[in-house]
Amino acid sequence: MKSFLLLILFAFVMHISFAQTSSKIDRSKYFKLEKASENSNNFRTELYSDIDTTWANWQFRGYNFGFDPKLTPIYTTVNGILSTPYMIQVRGNEIERNRKRWGFHVFEGYAKDDKSRITLLLNKHVENDKPVAELYYYGTEYNHSELAYNWFRIGSDVRQHSFLFSRDKAIFYGSLKLSNTLTLGNIGKEDLREEEPKGDAEVNFEESAKYVNHKALKESENGTMFYDKDNNIVVIKVNGEWMKLVVEKLPENIKYDF
Repeated sequence: MKSFLLLILFAFVMHISFAQTSSKIDRSKYFKLEKASENSNNFRTELYSDIDTTWANWQFRGYNFGFDPKLTPIYTTVNGILSTPYMIQVRGNEIERNRKRWGFHVFEGYAKDDKSRITLLLNKHVENDKPVAELYYYGTEYNHSELAYNWFRIGSDVRQHSFLFSRDKAIFYGSLKLSNTLTLGNIGKEDLREEEPKGDAEVNFEESAKYVNHKALKESENGTMFYDKDNNIVVIKVNGEWMKLVVEKLPENIKYDF
């Protein structure tokens, strides 16, 4: 009986201590009701987390990579399925670094290993005079090599169906119908490199692309075609051998105005 009373007393003291500690926390700092406007009686909610470099998860690459824990708040977690009849929106900032990973990532979805992920990012690159949105399935190599990128299937979840995409290759299991032109790769000696360049492919992207061209032609299957710009011919691989595709001028009665 005496032990039971001591246990009750200990629990009571702990409860009082916790209540006193909790009362010192300014909860309005983390959960706020903000007026919709100065003259409005309607409200919106905001959630906040502290900046804390001692947070345990900062030691893991999947959390710290591309962030500065001295500037980025610790993650806010919802322990349940997040459902809304409205849209989910990621807004832009004047300074994106330490808000989005590396300042570019707007979505990440992790696989079972909690390391590989699908990633959507914006404006990391500008190509052909336009900003680029990029979507890929990143593995665990943690670099920019071909091996680092898994397949991303679009169209279904059925094996050997739909359309697969990776860093330097796409496989179309389905038919392809174009409503515009099809341009073959214009490849010449200046676009090829036999040896893979040293260093990161993102840094050496131009030379890396030349190596990718050479590798694709070296490992190509029958039916592969490209435009040999050095000799102005279209070539195709037939029975393991490159052959010139025979073409001829248009008939005199056929003319285009382009």
